[in-house]
Amino acid sequence: MAEPAIEKKNNVQAKPILKWAGGKTQMLGDLLPKVPASYGRYIEPFIGGGAMFFALNPKDAVIADSNPELINMYNQVADHVDEVISYLQKYENTQEMFYRVRALEWQDLPAAEAAARTIYLNKTCFNGLYRVNRKGQFNVPFGKYKSPNFCDVEALHAASEILKKANIVCGDYLFVLKEYARPGDFVFLDPPYLPISEYADFKRYTKEQFYEEDHVELAKEVARLQEMGCHVILTNSNHPLVHELYKPFHIEVIQTKRYISCSGNSRKGEDVIVTAFPKRKTIKLVPEPLPEQVLKYPATRFMGSKSKMLSEIWSVASQFQFETVVDLFSGSGIVGYMFKTQGKTVVSNDYMAMSATFAKAMIENNKTTLTAEEAEKLLVPQKESDHFVADTFSGLYYTDDENDLIDTLRMNIASIKDPYKHAIAMTALIRACTKKRPRGIFTYTGERYNDGRKDLKKSLEQQFLEAVQAVNKAVFDNGKANKAKHGDAIELKAGEPDLVYIDPPYYSPLSDNEYVRRYHFVEGLARDWKGVEIQQNTLTKKFKSYPTPFSTRKGAADAFDLLFKKFKDSILIVSYSSNSLPTQDEMVTLMAKYKEHVEVIPIDYKYSFGNQNNAKTHRNSVQEYLFVGY
Repeated sequence: MAEPAIEKKNNVQAKPILKWAGGKTQMLGDLLPKVPASYGRYIEPFIGGGAMFFALNPKDAVIADSNPELINMYNQVADHVDEVISYLQKYENTQEMFYRVRALEWQDLPAAEAAARTIYLNKTCFNGLYRVNRKGQFNVPFGKYKSPNFCDVEALHAASEILKKANIVCGDYLFVLKEYARPGDFVFLDPPYLPISEYADFKRYTKEQFYEEDHVELAKEVARLQEMGCHVILTNSNHPLVHELYKPFHIEVIQTKRYISCSGNSRKGEDVIVTAFPKRKTIKLVPEPLPEQVLKYPATRFMGSKSKMLSEIWSVASQFQFETVVDLFSGSGIVGYMFKTQGKTVVSNDYMAMSATFAKAMIENNKTTLTAEEAEKLLVPQKESDHFVADTFSGLYYTDDENDLIDTLRMNIASIKDPYKHAIAMTALIRACTKKRPRGIFTYTGERYNDGRKDLKKSLEQQFLEAVQAVNKAVFDNGKANKAKHGDAIELKAGEPDLVYIDPPYYSPLSDNEYVRRYHFVEGLARDWKGVEIQQNTLTKKFKSYPTPFSTRKGAADAFDLLFKKFKDSILIVSYSSNSLPTQDEMVTLMAKYKEHVEVIPIDYKYSFGNQNNAKTHRNSVQEYLFVGY
């Protein structure tokens, strides 16, 4: 996305560093209002003088041209501006020096000197043109200007600061667009103009010609970019073929001046600005079968898990083109895992240590497993126990023998050096403790909700070994460098992901969303109770819940606003419930501040168990919303 202010150095506004026949400085007043308010990467494959690029000062850009001399100049100004300046300071505005420098082959010079030669010739030759003979030698005559400023030190430094942030590529425009353009990017196209003429040779700083068939190919590329979801602006002359090629898009004719012709009468002209912005999607909810690998993720009764909504979430997400995903509040980890099975690069984050552990074991981990022999060894005391669980939670959740086994496991797991084996073992211990607990939660003590189900009859040892096997089966390699993060969603550093899935704690005045209160024991296992203070006065020996903005209506609204702003350049998919606040309309309003299109997809959903005080069965049936911003 464009930054609000143009980069300055010593109070000098950055601007094009070359004179440019057909440059867009004079058209900026018409072009800039058409630039999308937000976008991903800025891409300009016919960079020329770069008037639009310097005016926008994008934080993430790809600028390119097929002319290696031009690209060398930009690279050298970006990386070695002081060397370029030192060479420029040796030049003089004389006809003798001009022709002596013009006779040099730029490929034979040091890169910085070649860049200085390019700038010098451009500023001192006739009208800043670029023309070569059949041998590829520059042959534009001396311009006879009184005092051309070919060594503007402050301007070069200001330009260097902007160029340093860009990826500068030498390549054909088709290669550049296919290699770098992604949904949501802004592409500015300023190709050699029609009609094919001498002017077209000068239009692009290159010795290559751009024929009518190239314009036909370019129009097809614009259609492809729009279909992909890019924002495209293209300039050309007001020529019949331009109108024919771009009739599916919006075309505006504007008056311009030409600076090529010696005749003042022929300097007036008409240009067109073509805009091709992404078409508004109509998102359809058509659930699709998921890869069988998804079924290998160990089932969980984790509060708010979206395991029953995976098909719907994928149905919505699959209607966009994306490669990188952030699962911002991963919870059970199943959604991030689903995206992994679809071949996406996944960053899974949660403020709960246990959730981050799940993601480490089965999302970030692509290959490592824990053998049965290694798992069984963990059940045997390797050193003297600290008896922490046995002493702290005696008589609360498990038998004395089970507490002793938990202590043995946690101490042995702490000694595992391999981070993925450690995560697998800890995930298995958490899973075993949860499955041995009626309703899988720790808000009460004793056996109050023991319904005699099979899981409760299995030994903790058996539950642990079975959990290791289940986690091992979920490990697979999708060929991507996935990551598990443990931290605050608002502070997460995840680059600029293509898509962000947000499933935060739901705020409702009728229920609480305290995950720590429900899972404090297994969360404590994941953290080994480090950094938390157990509230000894409580019956359940819980520790204080983590601070979260989602515990109040205003806090939730403010948090959503911050998250939507943080990821405004990403596709947003947000899960939220009809019985939660902010309301549907409020959520749409918040998201619409940062996204051009917002759609709400309702999904009928039934929670597996009530989480409200005095919950009634009918209260568990709600509508789950997917808010989609793009």
